[in-house]
Amino acid sequence: MKVCVIGTGYVGLVTGACLAHIGHHVICVDNNEEKVKLMQQGQSPIHEPGLPDILQSCIQTGRIEFTTDLGAGVSHGEILFIAVGTPALPTGESDTRYVEAVARGIGNHLNGGYKVIVNKSTVPIGSGDWVRMIVLDGMAEKQQQWVSAGGGGTTLTSDPEESFDVVSNPEFLREGSAVFDTFNPDRIVLGSNSQRAIAMMQDLYAPIVSREYAENKSLATVPVVMSDLNSAEMVKYASNAFLATKISFINEVANICDRVGADVLEVARGIGLDSRIGGKFLQAGLGWGGSCFPKDVSALIHTAEDYGYDSELLKAAVNVNQRQRVMVIEKLQQTLKILKGKTIGLLGLTFKPDTDDMRDAPSLVLIEQLHRLGAKVKAYDPIVSQSGLRDGLSNVLVETDPERLADGCDALVLVTDWQQFRTLNYETMGKLMTHSVLIDGRNFLDRDVLEQAGFHYVGIGH
Repeated sequence: MKVCVIGTGYVGLVTGACLAHIGHHVICVDNNEEKVKLMQQGQSPIHEPGLPDILQSCIQTGRIEFTTDLGAGVSHGEILFIAVGTPALPTGESDTRYVEAVARGIGNHLNGGYKVIVNKSTVPIGSGDWVRMIVLDGMAEKQQQWVSAGGGGTTLTSDPEESFDVVSNPEFLREGSAVFDTFNPDRIVLGSNSQRAIAMMQDLYAPIVSREYAENKSLATVPVVMSDLNSAEMVKYASNAFLATKISFINEVANICDRVGADVLEVARGIGLDSRIGGKFLQAGLGWGGSCFPKDVSALIHTAEDYGYDSELLKAAVNVNQRQRVMVIEKLQQTLKILKGKTIGLLGLTFKPDTDDMRDAPSLVLIEQLHRLGAKVKAYDPIVSQSGLRDGLSNVLVETDPERLADGCDALVLVTDWQQFRTLNYETMGKLMTHSVLIDGRNFLDRDVLEQAGFHYVGIGH
């Protein structure tokens, strides 16, 4: 099938590349010329395992192209994905101006032939009908321009209402494993009132549904959830809100464990074996961050308020998460007492491993709070330390290797659970430090290994 993906962030680029990989002809559109040139050369502007190889393969076979020309993309695609960002506004609402601009642009370029317009961006509930309205407005604007240019009463399309349908197809990709998640989804959600549009989306995803590209091809076919537009949009928000709440819950439990002498790792294992609960997202630590959980939970809270409902549970999950980020500061104060004049080293900066994403990363809060308390802050991250991202950080010295980080530190804080941090030479690092203290903000490292290396080890509820 012919596909157009508008927006080449994490969701758009991974979606476009993976659809090209399974045999579709994809044109990706972005208004950033430098980014488009980079992708045309087969280079990925984001750090995502497996993506560069897929990109280069699909470029060589001609199954994927990149352009700044929205009209060319709209003309090419039978299915048009809107995959632009919807960042959070200070009020907690989602900023939908980019979605609006793309929808209007699509309307300006529609001219014959049926299209399926897919909301892949995480958009407020009710956006399916709103996008339809904006597309129709764009078509009307084009019609008016046509008439003004001397087109008379000729219409560009016989019936604008019948020329396209809108589908909600929320994404559930995890940064750092987005390619894997695309080919091995737990489910695919399709929301629309049009059977024709749903049928085209089922054809599009057929190789993925049949697990032709899955890691385990023997599994049952991928469940496809079909619903109305509003329900599909709610699935995305409800999923992320539940997972965020689950993390906040285990962090509450961890904080109680610290006070009563229980071990949250054993508690999490004990409750996670309950089939009604499950063990995923029961890892206590510094809380959740990134581009999805904070934005989506805030947007759902705001939507509830718009309709007269106070979502107390979600607000509590947010409050617990904000408090959890400064728990490390308390543990440092309990161990080192006064932090003014101390040097603290952060192991990891990104909000999670295997990504270069710093959006709403807990490390940023730690840097701000430690700086406010008069501490000198250093950091090492496998990606940030080797990239230009380090130049945009303030109040922190980004070191190029773990040993430089440890040199002169009064304490280390594990912030991001990068796999390589398990096997660092902690004995050597400890000898370079003023005080051998390590706060494990993810309960990720082996306490026995650290203590044998001479460290005073402190976990979160552990």
